[in-house]
Amino acid sequence: MADEAMPVRKRSLDRKARRNRLLRSVLDPRAWAHLLKLVNYYNYTHVRPLRAIAIGSQPSISPDVCFDHPERIEIGDRVRIGSRCHIWPGSSNGRIVIGNDVLFGPEVMLTAASYRYNDGSPVTDQTMDEADVIIGNDVWLATRAIVLPGSTIGDGAIVAAGAVVKGDVPPGAIVAGSPAKIVSQRSMDPPSRN
Repeated sequence: MADEAMPVRKRSLDRKARRNRLLRSVLDPRAWAHLLKLVNYYNYTHVRPLRAIAIGSQPSISPDVCFDHPERIEIGDRVRIGSRCHIWPGSSNGRIVIGNDVLFGPEVMLTAASYRYNDGSPVTDQTMDEADVIIGNDVWLATRAIVLPGSTIGDGAIVAAGAVVKGDVPPGAIVAGSPAKIVSQRSMDPPSRN
């Protein structure tokens, strides 16, 4: 006979126990040391890079987007970058160029570099291959889309949530899956105004 799980009820803390837990947390020096690490991380992945990136007019960039090597990132006009996106052109010569009116969903990753995997161990000691990533105008990268080195996404294309792009996406194409494949075509006609 299989063991059956016994139902367990979560124990609620009374007011005094919650107050004591709060005081222990506030007085714990490890929490404050960790806060300094978070401030440092935020500064070198977001605040400082934003000063060095070539950014067009009217951007909307979430405060938790991570950038690296900002001198090799170009962002066009009216670009909206969602929460927890990562934009990484690699450590030596890769570039990321983002056109105008591009929309990033949350947690999108653009990377112009990837580790080799057959050059021995550990993988972190291996060299990287870098190739530019070019995103056209009026492109939508949905939640958790990943764009790999050497990819070009044409104007008006849509990359579905969770898609992994390696290579070229034609203008107006809608791609989905891993690896991303064309599943539809976007109508590029302007909407009628009544």
